[in-house]
Amino acid sequence: MKIKVCGMKFAANIASVAALKPDYLGFIFYEQSPRFINEVSAELIKYIPQEIKTVGVFVDEEVEKIKEKVNQHQLNAVQLHGGESVEDCSNLKSSIPGLEIIKAFGLDEDFDFSILVPYTDVVDYFLFDTKTKAHGGSGKTFDWSILDGYTLNKAYFLSGGIDLEHAEPITKINDARLYALDVNSRFELEPGLKNADRIAEFINKISLV
Repeated sequence: MKIKVCGMKFAANIASVAALKPDYLGFIFYEQSPRFINEVSAELIKYIPQEIKTVGVFVDEEVEKIKEKVNQHQLNAVQLHGGESVEDCSNLKSSIPGLEIIKAFGLDEDFDFSILVPYTDVVDYFLFDTKTKAHGGSGKTFDWSILDGYTLNKAYFLSGGIDLEHAEPITKINDARLYALDVNSRFELEPGLKNADRIAEFINKISLV
């Protein structure tokens, strides 16, 4: 199971977490987020070891601006966390060969999985997060039984309040489509500043299973 650490912000902390060799590191280019990464730190993204995929997180950003950030920081993937259309996803996927497209959706008990169908051919993965008024980073989990209603054959990232205590129950989820775990606020000392020791412990617990 892959691990993505999202919401990286500070230069030294980026280096410390990168040393743990997660599969993905996420950087938020949404100015209203407390984890928004400034240009000085963002310039360090291209120096992250190549075996770690770098992800730019965007919320309802103009497609051309997303492309600019992808090229500027040599991003391997984009995570679209707003109301981006099927056309937006298709545009990005066709314009930048090899770019992974992750489309995020906030889930609650009323979520209609049928809205995902048009996206299946234009994204590489879905990301399922807890539905809130904000765009992620809530630190809250959603009821994973909601995923029983997910019938599409498309791999996904599981997000939303994942903490150390969830390592064991996650390993008991019997779903081959569960591709990666997205961790963020529950492993922070402050917004954007991750506790590398706790992340290392989480990665170790997951990898032992």
